[in-house]
Amino acid sequence: MSDFMQASHVFLDNPATTVEEALVFLSEKAVELGIADDAAAVLEAYHKREEEGSTGMVNGFSIPHAKSDAIKSASVIVVKFTNEIEDWETMDEEKIKTAISLLVPGAEAGTTHLKLLSKVAVMLMQEDFRETVKASNDPEAIAALINENLEDDEDEL
Repeated sequence: MSDFMQASHVFLDNPATTVEEALVFLSEKAVELGIADDAAAVLEAYHKREEEGSTGMVNGFSIPHAKSDAIKSASVIVVKFTNEIEDWETMDEEKIKTAISLLVPGAEAGTTHLKLLSKVAVMLMQEDFRETVKASNDPEAIAALINENLEDDEDEL
């Protein structure tokens, strides 16, 4: 599990200013990184999830997630935005500055997806985690922090 999250999946200073721009970026990166083979299908999966309710959380974080047969392997992509995403609804009305995106193959929707979502939600409850991610401009450090938190539980993905 120590290499589940890769530094190459962390993007800093993304210029997106809307949820749509952020989701399009994530969908395209999923294909570029070899995580998925169809950006349009991944974007559709993100949209489907957002229609169920916003993935904007608290403290400037969102957890957009996509479950699709176009996704070949479960992955995480982190994006830190240059500007705040104004139109991403959140629980605390704070604007989104960081997205921790979960991408899961359709066949793993009820297993890997739920484990990953649970672990990331727990991470976001930890002030040290949030503050470290907010302050860091080092993709390797962010990836290592996420991997460390994914390993904290005996129940690996």
